Amino acid sequence: MSLFALAPDEAERRVVELGGKPFHARVARREVFERGVLDYAEMTGLPASLRAKLAADLPILTAEVAARSTAPDGTTKLLLRFPDGAAVETVHIPSRHTGRGATLCVSSQVGCAVGCPFCASGRLGVQRNLAAHEIVEQFLLGRSVGPLSRSVVMGIGEPLLNYEAVRAALGVVHDELGLGARKVTVSTVGFPERLRAIAPTRPPFQLAISLHSPDQEQRDVLVPAMAGTPIEDVLAAGDDWFAQTGREITYEVVLLGGENDSPGHAARLAERLRGRRAGVNLIPYNPVAGDAYRRPSPDAVERFRAALAVAGVVATVRWSRGLEADAACGQLRLRERT
Repeated sequence: MSLFALAPDEAERRVVELGGKPFHARVARREVFERGVLDYAEMTGLPASLRAKLAADLPILTAEVAARSTAPDGTTKLLLRFPDGAAVETVHIPSRHTGRGATLCVSSQVGCAVGCPFCASGRLGVQRNLAAHEIVEQFLLGRSVGPLSRSVVMGIGEPLLNYEAVRAALGVVHDELGLGARKVTVSTVGFPERLRAIAPTRPPFQLAISLHSPDQEQRDVLVPAMAGTPIEDVLAAGDDWFAQTGREITYEVVLLGGENDSPGHAARLAERLRGRRAGVNLIPYNPVAGDAYRRPSPDAVERFRAALAVAGVVATVRWSRGLEADAACGQLRLRERT
């Protein structure tokens, strides 16, 4: 059992059992979140004898950094391994602007059941869900690389298939790490029923929906877990999200060279989004070894963006960072497992 696997009141009781006072648990928690301390030995506000007991009985982290890869642009990917051998990735992406904190990309599951053929995350299937404290630990270890200003839950896994743990973890991140709702984005393939159930709770995050194609037949291939779910149902659930939360949706499209990056795809996407309060993130494909897909040319990407702009759809191109660090989602984990 670890410190963050326990609710605050449970942690207080455990600290008392170890010979401390209830406020010692609160001190430890503040040290971690406010000062970034990840070693009880550095918590001088706690009695030395208690620090040793806590380190042995109630560790701060259960994850270890099994591998670390840093690209020339400063993007750092951590492969984190948990005691059962399960591994996930966390990516620390520094801002291009000096003085601004980084964006942290975190995982929600060990593996992924969605099975997008262009993504390394699902190559090995889904092993299990992450517990809330395992998601929180990614934030703590990611922040140890450098300051954070934003986070995206778009690493390994489908967040809506592990929503209760994601919700609990982001509650801690919001309340104790200080990342507000506008600074955290959850990316999903957009299960309509789940989105409709969540929207009334007004959760503390922005929403991104991975659409990948405006064409039903192609989307069924690119997002197998959504095969048979009409795109219009996904978009209608997005409309409901906006109505319930007041927060615009971002639709994401991974552009695959020669597959979904044509002007016709752009025109059909614009038609799908006509009249909707939404923006688009265009993500040129990040190459994965052994894939048949290829990255589109910069010219093709710009033509796609421009076609959306002419149609009145605001689109931003998100070129992947850290290619030299195996930063495509799931690549480092896949390399370690094969």
